Amino acid sequence: MDSCIFCKIVNKEIPAHVIYENDEYLAFLDIRPVSPGHALVIPKKHHRWVWDVQPIGPYFEIAQKIALAIKKAFGVECVIGKMVGEEVPHAHIWVYSSPEEAKGDKNAFEENAQKIISAL
Repeated sequence: MDSCIFCKIVNKEIPAHVIYENDEYLAFLDIRPVSPGHALVIPKKHHRWVWDVQPIGPYFEIAQKIALAIKKAFGVECVIGKMVGEEVPHAHIWVYSSPEEAKGDKNAFEENAQKIISAL
């Protein structure tokens, strides 16, 4: 999709704070974070909705991996996952620490990315 912002991130046309990447999936920090380390997990191939991704198991395994890294990196118990897709028409899962538990600057992107990468 030429106009999809997430496809442009996958293709390195738009910069992002990437925290995880393999052949099929990409995880990067949200530019409008709810809490420190708020990440988006997306398939590299364009799919409109999370439910369109097949097989879906590996997608959720990556989301789990990111959630556990956020938990470790920020010392929180509660990590929230949301499957959304209304703002950007590309399948994505939000993964972020509970705003009530989170400590740190949610806008310290480079620092937060490094914390998650180190926890992976």
